[in-house]
Amino acid sequence: ARSRAYRWNEDGLAGFCDDGQRLCFAIALWNGNDPILKERLFGLSGNEGNHGEDLKEQFYYLDSTPTHSYCKCLYKYPQRVFPYQQLVEVNENRSRDEWEWEILDSGVFDEDRYFDVFVEYAKAAPNDILIQITIANRGPEAARLHLLPTLWFRNTWAWKGGTRPRMWAPEPDDTAEATQRSVIQAEHKTLGSLWLLCHANQDSLPELLFCENETNKARLFGGENAGYVKDGINDFVLHGANSVNPQQEGTKASAHYVLELAPGQEKVIQLRLLDDMPQSNAFGAAFSEMFQKRRAEADEFYKTIAPEGLSDDAKNVQRQALAGLLWSKQFYNYDVQKWLCGDAKMPAPPAMRHAGRNNNWTHFNSHDILSMPDKWEYPWFASWDLAFHTIPLVLVDSDFAKEQLILLLREWFMHPNGQMPAYEWNFGDVNPPVHAWAALRVFRIEKRRRGQGDYNFLERVFHKLLLNFTWWVNRKDADDRNVFQGGFLGLDNIGLFDRSQSLPGGARLDQSDGTSWMAMYCLNMLAIALELAAHDETYEDVATKFLEHFFYIANAMNDRPAACGDDGTDLWDNQDQFYYDVLHLPDGTREFLRVRSLVGLIPLLAVDTLEAPLLERLPGFRGRLEWFLKNHPELTHNFASLQATGEQSRRLFAAVDEERLRHILRRMLDESEFLSPYGLRSVSRHYAEKPYQLQLDGQCFTLDYQPAESRTNLFGGNSNWRGPIWFPINYLIIEALQKFDHFYGDDFKIECPTGSGQFLNLWEVATELSQRLISVFTQDENGRRAVFGGIEKLQSDPHFKDYILFYEYFHGDNGAGLGASHQTGWTALVAKLIQQSGQ
Repeated sequence: ARSRAYRWNEDGLAGFCDDGQRLCFAIALWNGNDPILKERLFGLSGNEGNHGEDLKEQFYYLDSTPTHSYCKCLYKYPQRVFPYQQLVEVNENRSRDEWEWEILDSGVFDEDRYFDVFVEYAKAAPNDILIQITIANRGPEAARLHLLPTLWFRNTWAWKGGTRPRMWAPEPDDTAEATQRSVIQAEHKTLGSLWLLCHANQDSLPELLFCENETNKARLFGGENAGYVKDGINDFVLHGANSVNPQQEGTKASAHYVLELAPGQEKVIQLRLLDDMPQSNAFGAAFSEMFQKRRAEADEFYKTIAPEGLSDDAKNVQRQALAGLLWSKQFYNYDVQKWLCGDAKMPAPPAMRHAGRNNNWTHFNSHDILSMPDKWEYPWFASWDLAFHTIPLVLVDSDFAKEQLILLLREWFMHPNGQMPAYEWNFGDVNPPVHAWAALRVFRIEKRRRGQGDYNFLERVFHKLLLNFTWWVNRKDADDRNVFQGGFLGLDNIGLFDRSQSLPGGARLDQSDGTSWMAMYCLNMLAIALELAAHDETYEDVATKFLEHFFYIANAMNDRPAACGDDGTDLWDNQDQFYYDVLHLPDGTREFLRVRSLVGLIPLLAVDTLEAPLLERLPGFRGRLEWFLKNHPELTHNFASLQATGEQSRRLFAAVDEERLRHILRRMLDESEFLSPYGLRSVSRHYAEKPYQLQLDGQCFTLDYQPAESRTNLFGGNSNWRGPIWFPINYLIIEALQKFDHFYGDDFKIECPTGSGQFLNLWEVATELSQRLISVFTQDENGRRAVFGGIEKLQSDPHFKDYILFYEYFHGDNGAGLGASHQTGWTALVAKLIQQSGQ
């Protein structure tokens, strides 16, 4: 990476770029021991570890406003040799039964021999960015650190041609202030002129180093280099090589600070990137005052997010969760047609690409800013991850949240057939259809916070989702039975098989979760149509379509009789009183896959209520609803069907009736099954002692409870839905319980936990689940955080204990963080839980 110019996107440590990633800024570090400059974050990919795709760094996002007027992050840089190879080799040699080996396990942070590197940004104006880097030596001895703030242009000229930008060191002016700063001037055809001012530290002015953002062809390919290539600054700092341009010009430049720090000492470096060269007062008191002002504004802003009476600790958790989301916006540049066919000036890409992933997505062409699950390896997105991101994002930046939801439906993202791209690695796979849910929630949260709803946004999303809904119906209900086979649906290895592949022996699977997601999708689309119908009566017609479709799907899930050639398949098992996937065998027989997992809880998500005043305002829809109930009793005979009214004369749509709801909740709230002290497990704990086994096509398939990292390679090394706690599904279940409570009210109470003798209404159950999820991150009465598990340094060290990592998922029994350590993404939902339920 340090030697090859990137084709699509740039990467850097604690950095930023403009919205087209033409100009980039980041920091680089060297401790005098590493074999390379620390220019970017390091992690494992693929199956290199038990988890894989996991950042192996101590790196934290601490603060950000939605406009990025103020941002702060922290990188912890070891003073010993960074254990790159050791992290790879130890993890590769560990079995599935052993823990992932992390950087803290390597000992490089022992005796506190590391630097804390705080990077802060404050905007004096949109194109005047103040940069402050604070270095602290946490070790017991004096230590030297090389700090290299770096400015560079993304290389577009090697592929596209055109005018090459340049940067250089201008002649200093004769003012007194000029003697206290080094200057890098940058010129770009569309950005114009910018200056990076690099203030002197206590010792001296930084040395300016220039090279080109060009591939080192000699190192990588045995070719010849024309000029000073990308890794020239690395080779100059580490080896004193003649590898930087003595004329002080190029397309990449660093200001080289050499800092000597006593034990416990801190030093501050200040820089400023702006589009108008100031003659005076670029630094000094005005610089510090601007940082103080922006920090105060950030504090004032976040007071509007935190509920009254929230503890400082919970405020800190909420703020860091939101900061991680805001820091994880990335420029995403991917032209599939160009990726398949190559650039005119470059060698052709491998022919196998035309038969590989994304080959039928040639319309896809992104040059956009996306909310990413994390910020290392390469920019990537997942559509259902992004949908969950928008829920906490709407608290701080509803415009950006809406833009993200619209973006994935634009013609350069959505397939012409109506499919939404699932995730970067394989657009054609299938994520759960939660986009309509997210759009409706964003609309309603913004409406509540701003006092008015953005109906234009809701209408734009709705029209495109009509295409996507049609794709689902036509492609994933191949037999036209209203029972869906969605594939892996984002839940990776939750089942016995890889559900994206053909099943052994030609068997076929009816998916409880796939069908339930579609029932939920119907209700989300119905709710959007009714919101729009309140302003435009033409939407009443399409609302009726989703009403009817929901009834057909809910009937297919629930004990439907065999008639008119229908095989009578349903997904509710009367023996176990639970929803399961149904396996259809080639000989025509079928059987329930009696695995108690989230697959059987997802039917709860297909629920919504209708307010009585809304029905009064929409007489046309009400008439069609009543006609359907009267003329199709066979579709509404045994689940919540709007026949009765509940609290405040509400009507209930739900795929699960009251009796079955109670059966499901008894299992869900059983601490020996789903209910953990820290949320709901993805698989019942019952299988810890009694794994589920199935004989099929001469093979034995087994599923057991795995509360931490997965011990199976099914669906890749980073897949684990066999026991841990996942925030997105927990969050949806909390919302579903709140909707049921809107209808049933205090008349419906359930024992929580099961067997405890404590009975709660469903709103109280939802609150209990929220508190359990929040307690993953907040300190308990002993000052410890579940997310840190048994890592004592994280639990008690004052320089670690209040910095939070928002992991991908969490241990099913003790709440310890697992999976991708920096995948703030959907785990930032904790910020919304804190906002709506406090402590």
